[in-house]
Amino acid sequence: MADTEELSPARRRVAESLKTDGASTASEIAARLELTPVAVRQHLQGLEQQALVTSEQQAAEGRGRPSRRWRLTPRAMTLFPDRHGELTVGLIDAIRESLGDEALDRIVDTRGAAQVRQYSAQMPPPSASLHARVKALAAQRTREGYMAEVRRAGRGTYLLIENHCPICAAATACLSLCRVELDVFRATLGPGVSVERESHLLDGDERCVYRIS
Repeated sequence: MADTEELSPARRRVAESLKTDGASTASEIAARLELTPVAVRQHLQGLEQQALVTSEQQAAEGRGRPSRRWRLTPRAMTLFPDRHGELTVGLIDAIRESLGDEALDRIVDTRGAAQVRQYSAQMPPPSASLHARVKALAAQRTREGYMAEVRRAGRGTYLLIENHCPICAAATACLSLCRVELDVFRATLGPGVSVERESHLLDGDERCVYRIS
């Protein structure tokens, strides 16, 4: 498997396009980068060989041919380094050492309560469908960098899929962040809504997936 540092400038631009705009077809990427779809597909195939992108076929619209929608893999996150993770982990360790685990949990719970207030303000009216509420939640999470999407999983059931975790380093250092995340989703979506985590990045899965019904 090739090293991510060996990316050509063109392949890096394709990866950056997927990072900033989310899952896309080759034609969509080509339009954004002013390249030909053929050239973009070649770059995507190279990125796929490096395990940096993955794709899934989507249904054709009208009489058109089916197209593939591409997205970055967790491994591709190494292309976009930042130091915020190191700072956050350092703060978590300092709080734990100075105040203890119970104090750290209280801080995480306080943050969770603030998230509920923030997310609730973005929700459609209570009369809106569950689908509309889940989509609003996904939109908010995407704004925070989680690259979230919603898929139907049966009558009255949806999957909230988060393709990226911008706080992965912090969540690894403080598992309470993931615990509170479930509580935040449940409180935001309202009573009578079930939210269960089916896949978890920290358990070795490629992404976090929540079943909501």
